[in-house]
Amino acid sequence: MKKKNLIVFGTRPEAIKMAPLVKEFLKNDNFETTVCVTAQHREMLDQVLEFFEIKPDYDLNLMRPNQNLYTLTASIIENMKPVLDEVKPDYVYVHGDTTTSMAVGIAAFYGGAKICHVEAGLRTFNRQYPFPEEFNRQLTGKIADFHFSPTALSKNNLLAENIKEENILVTGNTVIDALLYGIEKVNDSDFKDEEIENLKTVLDFQKKIILVTGHRRENHGDGLIKICSALKTIAENNPDVEIIYPVHLNPNVKGPVNELLSGITNIYLVAPLAYPSFIWLMEKSYLIITDSGGIQEEAPSLGKPVLVTRTTTERPEAVEEGTVILLGTDTDRIVEESNKLLNNTKYYNEMSMLHNPYGDGKASERIVNFIEKK
Repeated sequence: MKKKNLIVFGTRPEAIKMAPLVKEFLKNDNFETTVCVTAQHREMLDQVLEFFEIKPDYDLNLMRPNQNLYTLTASIIENMKPVLDEVKPDYVYVHGDTTTSMAVGIAAFYGGAKICHVEAGLRTFNRQYPFPEEFNRQLTGKIADFHFSPTALSKNNLLAENIKEENILVTGNTVIDALLYGIEKVNDSDFKDEEIENLKTVLDFQKKIILVTGHRRENHGDGLIKICSALKTIAENNPDVEIIYPVHLNPNVKGPVNELLSGITNIYLVAPLAYPSFIWLMEKSYLIITDSGGIQEEAPSLGKPVLVTRTTTERPEAVEEGTVILLGTDTDRIVEESNKLLNNTKYYNEMSMLHNPYGDGKASERIVNFIEKK
């Protein structure tokens, strides 16, 4: 009898990281695999599904204007019940640290399914930072039956929380699986993308490109102002460099960024990019300044140094390996490290050639093999 899988996700980052797992399970005749999306994000999620050619079996379509954590959590739990009742899965797969993952984990527990947590064991050990992601991740870890950790460090975090070792598998991160698939696809001569064509007309790729992202709640306000001040200084001091910043639509981000950085000739503020154009731009960039967790994992596989505008990270392996530098929102440090990478070729090459601690692109395959033996 085939084992029944239900793979659930709701945001763009989850979709990217779960897509390779969906595709790997669908290739295996020993499983009956069903995909459900909560659509905690809507438009950004749909772009990823289209790129990876995944059609969900269930779409809860829960995104609402100005939704809050209370209504979203309750809505996910309530709407998952009929899906669980109909599918009757043996295993439910959730990812990382989103409200979708936490709430689906609760619903799956109520429904009696085994819960599989992909990207398990990451910790900042501060439930308020990042909020609510750290709490979501810790709670999902308490609910899960099987834990797929990207690194040995994340496994050790789980062991310290009395998770049985036989229920943990170190896999690497599925985001690398997705990235390698995606880069090959966007570089195929037959692949056409309007956003990529537009970027080719905007940027001069003979120059060094700095890619910037920033949206974390903890940086709203003074932190974001300091980051923008650093970007302005970098642009003014390096006229031969071009900075591109896909600006998050959150008013707490969009407002200050546009106010502080508009009109600077070598800073390009653009709308958020779809996944294909974003990874294409990552590959073309010289260095990346970000507060994104996923980019900390992805960029080293492309040989791109990353400056992280956060004071803590649940991904310390990259800091220890040296592929990312944790700077917080200190304007002077951001400027100093950027200038060093832009102007010191030896320093740049040493950082860009380091080993990526987050995997080899075979994480999904390892997860499937593990569950197949259960």
